[in-house]
Amino acid sequence: MKITAEFITSAAGPADFPADGVPAVALVGRSNVGKSSLINALLRQRIARTSAAPGKTRLANVYRVARGSSGPIYLLDLPGYGYARARRGGQGQAAPAFDEVAQAAFEQNPAALLLVDVRHPGLENDRAAWRWVTSTVERCAIVGTKIDKLAHGQRIRALREIESVLEDSVLPVSAVTGEGLDELWKLIDRLASNRNSINPRSRRQASIPPKETAPRPRRK
Repeated sequence: MKITAEFITSAAGPADFPADGVPAVALVGRSNVGKSSLINALLRQRIARTSAAPGKTRLANVYRVARGSSGPIYLLDLPGYGYARARRGGQGQAAPAFDEVAQAAFEQNPAALLLVDVRHPGLENDRAAWRWVTSTVERCAIVGTKIDKLAHGQRIRALREIESVLEDSVLPVSAVTGEGLDELWKLIDRLASNRNSINPRSRRQASIPPKETAPRPRRK
């Protein structure tokens, strides 16, 4: 299936995001969880910059994507959390914190994908981020990245732990081998097309917590 994609802008505030009504899906996750690599794998081109050093994406990078005969969507690559919050920009200006950029992104009412590194299940900041996402938007899901790094038995245990801690299902994917990418596209299509399902709680934006708050009780 033909995929066309283009980089649109790096956004720091609400005015920087496109306002043309095209549906959007935001990718949320810890620094170095593989958001940019996953975007490149999905789009079959090196359009998003990747780095082994955490904290490189400090703005929300916006990509306009069209796949086959489907209408266009925006993919929003948000800065990672769990790394240094106060960084300096290239001209001596303070780079926006993850909170501020993500708040601006979610004012556009996107769907959301929380990306979790399957090698590190149950991290406190992933739990806090998922609580914030689910309290802010209705259309959201969890994606487990770097599944190729684990042996079969390890991946089963890791996925079970993530699902137990976050209390939701997890779609395992690999940007290296391509595992799960077709299923991820189907998930993105569903999230982007279901735009009328909006959580009323998103009208009262809470502040994002990469730092942990009290854990949610597990289901029995």
